[in-house]
Amino acid sequence: MMSRTVMKLAALTALSSLSLVACASGEDATTSNSASSDTSKTAAKAGVNDTPDEDINAHPRDDLKDGGTLTSSLGEFSEQQNVFNVDAMIYTTQVWKWYNPQMVLFTADGEAKPNESYITGWSADVENGNTVVTYDLNEKAKFNDDTPIDWKAFETTWIINRGDSEDYAPNNTDGYEQIKSVEPGTSDKQVKVTFDGIYPWWEGLFIFIAHPALKDPNNYNDYLNKLHPEWGAGPYTVEDVDYKKGEVVFKRNDKWWGNPGKLDKRIFRQLEVKAAINAYRNGELDNVSAASREAYSAVKDEPNTQVRISQRSRNSLLTLNSAAPALNDVKVRKAIATAIDRELMSKIQTKGLPFEEPTPPGSLALFRFQEGYNDNFAEATTFSVEESKKILDEAGWVEGADGYREKDGKPLELRYVYFSDSEAAKADATAIQKLLKDVGVKLDLVNRPGSDFSSVIKNDDFDILPIAFTADSPFGMATLGQLYMSTSDFNDSGTGTPEIDQMIRDMQKLPTAEEQIAAGNKVEAAAFKEFGYIPMFNGANIEAVRTDLANFGPSAFGAYPIEDIGWLK
Repeated sequence: MMSRTVMKLAALTALSSLSLVACASGEDATTSNSASSDTSKTAAKAGVNDTPDEDINAHPRDDLKDGGTLTSSLGEFSEQQNVFNVDAMIYTTQVWKWYNPQMVLFTADGEAKPNESYITGWSADVENGNTVVTYDLNEKAKFNDDTPIDWKAFETTWIINRGDSEDYAPNNTDGYEQIKSVEPGTSDKQVKVTFDGIYPWWEGLFIFIAHPALKDPNNYNDYLNKLHPEWGAGPYTVEDVDYKKGEVVFKRNDKWWGNPGKLDKRIFRQLEVKAAINAYRNGELDNVSAASREAYSAVKDEPNTQVRISQRSRNSLLTLNSAAPALNDVKVRKAIATAIDRELMSKIQTKGLPFEEPTPPGSLALFRFQEGYNDNFAEATTFSVEESKKILDEAGWVEGADGYREKDGKPLELRYVYFSDSEAAKADATAIQKLLKDVGVKLDLVNRPGSDFSSVIKNDDFDILPIAFTADSPFGMATLGQLYMSTSDFNDSGTGTPEIDQMIRDMQKLPTAEEQIAAGNKVEAAAFKEFGYIPMFNGANIEAVRTDLANFGPSAFGAYPIEDIGWLK
């Protein structure tokens, strides 16, 4: 599980983590990765099974020129810039990884390996019934203030994420709370991490690490509208940040000991969806999401552009706020879920795109292209207008003369809060509004700017909220605690039961990944019956990218050295 003050859904970056982003008809924060092996691009309309794992125009470093600038957009320049804090967002992660240690790398299909610039080797053994992981660290590795990157950084990361102190508000405790100790090995540059029992997902921990200074709560909490490059490390560091303008500029880091970054500068600018598309077409950006039909249509024929497409490790979903007066009855939440035709919504999502999604997703933990996936949502409900009406009747909501339901003189009226200015997002909202009207539920559509996303999440200022979880690693079953625990602040639906909590604890004690996946599917099936989440679609990563930009583009799970991103000679 994890902790976060009422953890208003954050970008989880610390383990096999989830990152939150505002969701609108397939639009996504562009989360491109670099790579070292080529993949083919899908030109025809693709389905789930024939979409490549990644599409990044992979090239060896020698093919890239030294220099150049890469400019991208951010949906929000988040107030909270500490990825280990509950209020961090996916946009926090996008900024963070360009000036902080990137400890673990992933292939597109989710195979983990250490980044040898920081970790020269790792191994896991079982000692006295406990998983013990040994990390050998690069002797040259140090933070920008010359503090060595050693076992103390791992200890700090564990302390601020394990969730046993009110001094910190971690975005994710899953995995970290199961660690017994973090100690030096044969030297300070060797780390021994000992778990309480068997932990099969250890490769998903310590993806990012914290500078030992963050052990001080004053430093931990000092990232509001502020970056701390002195506590970072890597091939790039901060050159300039302007919160009023919504821009951050990175430059090469002269304290970096590895291969130098190929780029001279990396720039992020906060832009709304339409503004980002226009900026790309005007030559002001080098990539932009094309995952909505509006965006795809606008950029697919632009000069000097490749449309790159891959599998997407993202679940778009609706969150139902059980704290809202009309939604505190699980029967009403079930009726809402039963009234929504997810197959219709999926068709709306992919209309006009080079991708088709045959059926809606049935899990938030695993994706259809992963082993062990099961359609757990199908065990909770399926689309039926008549069944939805019946449930509402049983819950005491009576249809009035205007076709909308009421109970005790109060209408069944809900707010659907979304964050995009695109026509596709509006079409999605209108379609859901119509589906709920068919069963007598009045849905008010509330469009907010993307810059309001964090505050809406933090204050639970919604009844129904379209959002998306982006998984940073393939170890989805390790995140069930943060998703479904009744005590998890990541669970913005506010649902859960003590029985489900215990199922999760029992699952976490199982010794193998296979056993945890089997048990986890049962946990998720039970959790879906609380109807806090409605999985809607996965979609594909679709991105317009400048033709000569190499080692950059959409990927399912890929995370590669950022110093290898650059422009072809």
